[in-house]
Amino acid sequence: MAKIVTMGEIMLRLSSPGQTRFVQSDYFDVVYGGGEANVAVSCANYGHDAYFVTKLPAHEIGQCALNALRKYGVHCNYVARGGNRLGIYYLESGASMRPSKVIYDRAGSSMAEAEPADFDFDAIMEGADWFHWSGITPAISDKAALLTRLACEAAKRHGVTVSCDLNFRKKLWTSEKAQQVMRPLMQYVDVCIGNEEDAKLCLGFEPDADVEKGETAAEGYYGIFKGMQQTFGFKYVVSTLRESLSASHNGWKALSYDGHTFYESKHYDILPIIDRVGGGDSFSGGLIHGLIAYEGDQSRALEFAVAASALKHTIPGDFNLVSREEVELLAAGDASGRVQR
Repeated sequence: MAKIVTMGEIMLRLSSPGQTRFVQSDYFDVVYGGGEANVAVSCANYGHDAYFVTKLPAHEIGQCALNALRKYGVHCNYVARGGNRLGIYYLESGASMRPSKVIYDRAGSSMAEAEPADFDFDAIMEGADWFHWSGITPAISDKAALLTRLACEAAKRHGVTVSCDLNFRKKLWTSEKAQQVMRPLMQYVDVCIGNEEDAKLCLGFEPDADVEKGETAAEGYYGIFKGMQQTFGFKYVVSTLRESLSASHNGWKALSYDGHTFYESKHYDILPIIDRVGGGDSFSGGLIHGLIAYEGDQSRALEFAVAASALKHTIPGDFNLVSREEVELLAAGDASGRVQR
């Protein structure tokens, strides 16, 4: 069992029911989630000591978010309280050729306004094995970007492995701003995770592949993986390869590079998709577990991560509520979906 720390913003998610449109909805379904919080829940499900670092308002809605994490075994010892609000996002789930839509209402959230004095990063990283963050966190505010750098510096002081999911969000910042902030932070990162869009917009690397047309041949990524590894010194470069055939039907696989060899995972055909939000986070959580549990065996780690994420697409909400045993069963080849009695 490892001590895994993640840091970011957990938000209130308000979803139109089923596949209804916002303008049709008289009420919203309520869940809580956010990139690094989703990773923490995955890691807790796999048996690790998962700690989430954030700042939440001291009122009851902040407490609801805290309770959502505690419900699934995430440690909240390092959660600061204060500020004015919890970030919100609205989700309209698409179907067939109609895409899903997200509307953010998160400006001025407690985490966006958090200060270095809210966290003792040396205490947080003491005894930790892994620290994970995503590009969403420094995107929400300059203050959060500073916190990300301070957390990474503390992780390195304590010999903690650091992973980053690049996670570019065009509604939060521009590619130019992302590269200004993200490229200097890569010096702290051991495991870099992202898709083709993330690599281009956050770091300036572009694969020789057209994913919009369903062209996800792994060979198109070899050059940029090597370039990223040589530029930033990553131990692992990992990319998910999503074929968006429709909002309800995706192809799903991944590719990893350890500086010596490339490994391409098996391919999953996901139909129908129940909820794809959190799919990338479930991949990151699975990869972290796999690299720890399988002692750096990138092939086993990648297969675990891809299987975990494929399962997440079948579960409503942000969190991937699957066990290690369920993921291992799918990774071993049992995709029958037969009733377990």
